[in-house]
Amino acid sequence: MNATVTAVSSNGEYSFTKPNRDSITLLTGLGVEGDVHAGVTVKHRSRVAQDPTQPNLRQVHLIHEELFTEVGDQGFEVAPGQLGENITTRGIDLLGLPTGTLLRIGDAAVLEVTGLRNPCLQIDAFQDGLLKQVVGRDEAGNVVRKAGIMTTVREGGVVRPGDTIETELPQGPFRPLERV
Repeated sequence: MNATVTAVSSNGEYSFTKPNRDSITLLTGLGVEGDVHAGVTVKHRSRVAQDPTQPNLRQVHLIHEELFTEVGDQGFEVAPGQLGENITTRGIDLLGLPTGTLLRIGDAAVLEVTGLRNPCLQIDAFQDGLLKQVVGRDEAGNVVRKAGIMTTVREGGVVRPGDTIETELPQGPFRPLERV
């Protein structure tokens, strides 16, 4: 199966969900044009409160559409943009990518994978019990985060539903994703 974009979303105001758009424009080193989380330094409220000078490693949030099916099997109804992601994908194992992977999307955009999204309690405010579906533990007791990945924009460009996604793995040893 080819990796594709199934939806794009952005919001200029702080809100848990992001409305779907016909397209989004990625700006090099910043994120999604007009999105509240775009910027060189952190924009997520909890991180700004800790240290507003931290680099923004969470410029663009991607979630795999297959997660919606998985949580749907547990009785939750989730659609693209509702978990705050900017790009919804299909046909790519986002959570299995190493840190530093480049994602080439559409004609020009290039994202660099920085880590896993660390979901917060707002997910339960959206749908009670959903947080336990997207954060859990494996058999060894390790925390497993399923709520997508975070990236920075290496090369800007327009991204639309239907765009293809190509991966370019980094050189060197595999560095598993950690929360960012």
